[in-house]
Amino acid sequence: MKSIRLTIALAASLFAGAAWAGYADDRAEIENVSNKYMVAVDAGDIETVMSTWADDGLLVWVFGTEVGKAAIRKAMSGFGGARPQNIPEGATSRPRTRHQIINHVIDVTGNTAKSTAYWFAFTNNTPQGDVQLLYFGHYEDEMVKVNGKWLFKKRHVYNESRDNRALFYPGLGEKDPRVKMPAR
Repeated sequence: MKSIRLTIALAASLFAGAAWAGYADDRAEIENVSNKYMVAVDAGDIETVMSTWADDGLLVWVFGTEVGKAAIRKAMSGFGGARPQNIPEGATSRPRTRHQIINHVIDVTGNTAKSTAYWFAFTNNTPQGDVQLLYFGHYEDEMVKVNGKWLFKKRHVYNESRDNRALFYPGLGEKDPRVKMPAR
């Protein structure tokens, strides 16, 4: 009887370990897709940007709503590092913007996942040539695993520095600050 209990306990432990490893792998891959997207946006690498999207992807951002890869490609082709710049002849440097992504919260369910993360952007494109915070916000993403690869199915970009900012963000767990909480 002891050996049966030990076998069951060992099997349960191995199953739990395998499930945790699967989640850890999915989480790492999802974070990597987000990071790859950010670096590619800054580099103006539209092919890598597009490699992070599902064919029927949906992008909701400060410039509107883009439905499908063709519309996303068109919109992203003039954004970030892909935006045309006039670089003077003989220039040895140029202004840049760098996007960062942090604080991923990822929930995986089979071949789908939901993720939220904060983002911010720095620029050295200032009159005095220093580095300044340009924008900040957060993402609310829906991901799908296609042929073993995590892709953006829906990416809602909230730029909390621009005109699509809100009073509160339920996707971040925020409550309406105008609603008074009952006294304890």
